Amino acid sequence: MNINRGEWAVFWFTIAYVGVFTAWFFAQGNFEFIWYVITMVGIIALVARNLRVAEFSPALLWSLSLWGLAHMAGGGVQVGEGVLYSLVVLPVAVNGELTVLKYDQLVHAYGFGVTAWMLWHILATHFPPLRNSRSIYVYPALGAMGLGTVNEIIEFIAVLVIPDTNVGGYYNTALDLVFNASGAVIAMILIAMINRRQGAQ
Repeated sequence: MNINRGEWAVFWFTIAYVGVFTAWFFAQGNFEFIWYVITMVGIIALVARNLRVAEFSPALLWSLSLWGLAHMAGGGVQVGEGVLYSLVVLPVAVNGELTVLKYDQLVHAYGFGVTAWMLWHILATHFPPLRNSRSIYVYPALGAMGLGTVNEIIEFIAVLVIPDTNVGGYYNTALDLVFNASGAVIAMILIAMINRRQGAQ
């Protein structure tokens, strides 16, 4: 496979932090996040396999990698008595599992915003007739929401397989889905605005 220097930089950066956090999770006995490391390795392999077909931009690859880093840090960096994922960034509402706005929720919004961007890129690259339609923004948003649901299924499997996970209950899952959808919709609105501005020039 023909991989350019910039793509290798993203790859080795990603492998480095995955390796560091994997060692940390093992040392802490955090087997919940080992499950997520396995998932992440699968995503890295999927992106790498389709690199030349999809022709992801450097910005998109770095954004995907930073999402992975934010996820690993969320479960591995201690903040007070908990981990970064539990950190309340802005106390919009504080009520147990209905607490908003947490680091976890920001990572969900960012991550599935990037996912929607990736799906938009694939459609724009391989189905150019869609470029002037609303579908090119609607389908990536819906697709990102669907992949967000897959993420929640993976978390549910972790709850079933691994004792004492920090996944959370019903409200946590519902908020995750809300922030997944919010990130996806915001990403598509921004891309539509950028495309419209560029088309007007």
